[in-house]
Amino acid sequence: MESEARTPAVRLWGGRFESGPAEALARLSVSVQFDWRLAPYDLLASKAHARVLHRAGLLSDVELRRLLGALDELAVDCRSGAFRPTAADEDVHTALERGLLERLGSLGGKLRAGRSRNDQVATDLRLYLRDHVRQVAARLVELQTALMDQAASHLTDPATPAPGLTHTQHAQPVLLAHQLLAHVHAFARDVARLRDWDKRAAISPLGAGALAGSSLPLDPKAVAAELGFDSAAPNSMDAVADRDFAAEFCFAAALSGVHLSRLGEEVVLWTSHEFGWAEIDDAYASGSSIMPQKKNADVAELARGKAGRLIGGLTGLLTMLKGLPLTYNRDLQEDKEPVFDAVDTLLLVLPAMAGLVSSMRFHRQRLSRAAAAGHALATDLAELLVKRGVPFREAHEAVGHLVIWCEVHDCELGEVGDEDLVKVSPHLTPDVRGVLSVPGALAARDTYGSTAPARVEAQLAELRSVVQSDAVWAATG
Repeated sequence: MESEARTPAVRLWGGRFESGPAEALARLSVSVQFDWRLAPYDLLASKAHARVLHRAGLLSDVELRRLLGALDELAVDCRSGAFRPTAADEDVHTALERGLLERLGSLGGKLRAGRSRNDQVATDLRLYLRDHVRQVAARLVELQTALMDQAASHLTDPATPAPGLTHTQHAQPVLLAHQLLAHVHAFARDVARLRDWDKRAAISPLGAGALAGSSLPLDPKAVAAELGFDSAAPNSMDAVADRDFAAEFCFAAALSGVHLSRLGEEVVLWTSHEFGWAEIDDAYASGSSIMPQKKNADVAELARGKAGRLIGGLTGLLTMLKGLPLTYNRDLQEDKEPVFDAVDTLLLVLPAMAGLVSSMRFHRQRLSRAAAAGHALATDLAELLVKRGVPFREAHEAVGHLVIWCEVHDCELGEVGDEDLVKVSPHLTPDVRGVLSVPGALAARDTYGSTAPARVEAQLAELRSVVQSDAVWAATG
């Protein structure tokens, strides 16, 4: 901010006060250092409000033209940096009113009629978030696309198998594409939540005034329509007190952060020496200042770390809101920083994760060898016995005995000889070997949502359609 104002300090209150605020109060009250990013939205709402004042007969045609011209000029100067807030401006609204007064004199003060900073800031924040939520959705779409492209590249014949894990232990073989698409589904739910959030956020508070509406002949519905909202707030008290939209956005952001953290954790594991399933491209890795051999998964690790930041912002916002009586309280000044930080964090992390995923190289042969390791075909063998009429309890026990036999003899299930199979259990005849191979096990899992190659290909096609729809929504608004 500039250190000195061009004109004397502007305050939007103070008529009943005999002296100015103490320096400590002034320093505590100032918010322009973070709410200045609302300036474009405040100017947009001011233009709509000016038109409503004109329709109500409170501005002449000439006054409206001058006001709209000054607001346009101010918007250009804000974008270029020619107009900036000063140390004397309390908030974005004060700074912009100063800009109008510099350009229009007393006419600039007419725009304050019929509105309060209470409904003004609530409107600005909704406009900001409805704009930026589409940017976040677009970045989520980019990450989903990177994951889907990786999945498609590993569905080519032969498709790449991988060990499916539970409790970080080998469980059952899956297609690598199936696991990658699991992350796409999680991010698709994130976008769906943002789209659903937007429906509830599309309500305009402007016209609610400080809390009770206005005695002036204004038209909140017309303002709402001009600003792209679906409706005006039906209750003026709720309009200025409501921050559900901010909390709900921070929740959606935090859950996206959790999903990013989970993907990041898997990348860290996959690229470790112990796993060795994938390698990160040099552009998305870092080295060590002392250990020349190191290649660190910094992007994935930072994604994990940022999740804590997003969760913390949500927790802080909810804690601030929980004890507020109706209607406006100054505590609500604390609503903006967690929202802004959530937007900034996601717009920073998502492109980095998309680049990381799109450039990763998976080691197909190593994954294929690991897919059956750890007796991961045991469940497939038990289910085959169930298909043959063996009660699952008996099938589970027979295969469990076979696993013990393999542990003792240091071999995998598919390496057991025909005679030894029958010795372990009469149910284990030599023809069970059909499912004791990874391709056989994968092909057998052919129900909807399962990991058979044909099912995963269909899943990928469905996801591409969903993500394309989300991309279209993100590009509109």
